[in-house]
Order: sequence, then structure tokens, then C-alpha cells
Amino acid sequence: MLSKNPKETRAIAEIFLKKILQNKKTHSKALVVGLSGDLGAGKTNFTQAVAKYLGIKNKVRSPTFVIIKKYPIKSKKYDFLFHIDAYRLKNEKELLYLGWEEIIGNNQHLVFIEWPENVAKIIPPEAKLIHISHTKTGHRNFKF
Repeated sequence: MLSKNPKETRAIAEIFLKKILQNKKTHSKALVVGLSGDLGAGKTNFTQAVAKYLGIKNKVRSPTFVIIKKYPIKSKKYDFLFHIDAYRLKNEKELLYLGWEEIIGNNQHLVFIEWPENVAKIIPPEAKLIHISHTKTGHRNFKF
């Protein structure tokens, strides 16, 4: 899907979220969504759009320096949105030290993780993956 502006990115995020939330929650662990792409591709912008759609009122900012941010969701399907940025992590062990197993072990958690390729060994096989790339015209291309 191609996005020419932030409004279109919000629409893409809404379509994606509706699709993954419409399925009955039968998973026993968190729903994990990996966001990959170059710096400035729109990973945080996409997560901000997801948060807005979920009714999160807090300002959602990149967790680059704090690694993990947790937002309460007023939804019947999930209790919390975790926004994780693995850009600065050297390996999977660093994420494990930050409580990764506890986060993904709860099926009331929705987890969006930027740079999942940096911790690929511990990303669940059933995770949804999105790759965002720049186009030559300055737009964003989303591959699900």
C-alpha cells in the first residue's frame, strides 16, 4: 500500500488494525507487530496512528532512548499497547532483560516493535510484520 501523506498513513494503519483485531482473539500470548524500514521511514508515525485509533490519548513518541513505552488501551480486546524500539539493542538478551517474556506472555498485550530484525531470534513466529520503505517520489510503501 502506498501512502503519500500522514493522513493516508493513518488510513493504512486503521485498515491494518481493523483486520488484525477482527479475528477472534484465540492466541495465548501477546499480538506482536514488527515494523522495519530505514530511519525516517514512518515506523513511529504508523504506531502513532494505531494508538490514535485505539483511543490512546497520551502523546506517542519514539521510544528510541527509553526502549519501551507502555500505554493503557480502553478496549475489550487488549489492555496495553507496548511500543518498543530495538534500534539501540545489541542483541536479544538486552530485550529479555527488559521483561520481553512477561510482555509477550500476556494475551492482553498488543506489541509494536520497531527494528525487529535486531532481535529476530526472539520475535514470535506468528508475529505480523510490516516493512516500510521510501519511494523515489518521497512517499511511503507499506508491505504487510
